[in-house]
Amino acid sequence: MAENTTTDGVRLVDWPALVAGIGFGIMWATAFTSARVIVTHAPPFTALSLRFLAGGLIGIALARALGQSWHLGRSQWRGVIIFAVFQFGGYLGLNFYAMQTVEASLAAIIASSMPLLVALAGWLVFGERLPTLGVAGLFAGMAGVALIMGTRVGGGADLFGVMLCVLAVGSLTVSTLAVRGASSGGDYLMVVGLQMMVGAAVLAVPALALERWEVDWSWPLVIAFVYTLLVPGLLATVTWVWLVNRIGATRGAVFHFLTPFFGVATAALLLGEAIGAWDALGVAVVAGGILAVQLAKQKRAEG
Repeated sequence: MAENTTTDGVRLVDWPALVAGIGFGIMWATAFTSARVIVTHAPPFTALSLRFLAGGLIGIALARALGQSWHLGRSQWRGVIIFAVFQFGGYLGLNFYAMQTVEASLAAIIASSMPLLVALAGWLVFGERLPTLGVAGLFAGMAGVALIMGTRVGGGADLFGVMLCVLAVGSLTVSTLAVRGASSGGDYLMVVGLQMMVGAAVLAVPALALERWEVDWSWPLVIAFVYTLLVPGLLATVTWVWLVNRIGATRGAVFHFLTPFFGVATAALLLGEAIGAWDALGVAVVAGGILAVQLAKQKRAEG
């Protein structure tokens, strides 16, 4: 999963990458619970735009203090803009709006299908070879997502909100495919900070056009906003950029298999969301499918 090799060919565990990958998976998964808290107390687009504005200012200030430059190359700026528009604007914007009516656990499960959709697009659209293990994992993972979605919608989940979550993960998939191979160089914090500033500008448009400033101030809102800003927003994004630059996107994406487990567990623990037997089965199938797909892609890349 996260390995390096000595000069005599012996494989060793890349412990920094392993710790970073697990930490990223946990931080990414818990974001759905904090987002659910935020959107029950504040308008989603406005809250998200302010989060990115604050995160971007913090990231750029820290980056400048560390001597990082905001003079990026053309490919870096392309990656910044695409990432901000599709991941921050499309993916997170639609997810935040949807979670006004959709539970955090369901949103986490749908979002966790991103590695499966990336593998599917690579296989069907770009003609990338996917080993038998990957094909089996792909179909198993998608079946798991469909099982949970069908069960939840049948149980009364808001269909419109669910469809927004599906569109959101589609936007995330486009972002992931579009920036493949783009490198941030070594200026991780600066790149993340600039991405957030662009994301704040993108989300300010629907915030100003569609929302009014109506906030139910409370400690849960303040805690959730600060946590989302600093942990899933800033720290997780920096961790992901660092991880991709260290071990590559294919190996790094393996850690997405943690999202279903931790996303559902956090929502159940902190929000009291009910988790049924079909949910548990679906989570196990989705996580197993994601892991199978990513391990198959990693094996293909190494072969």
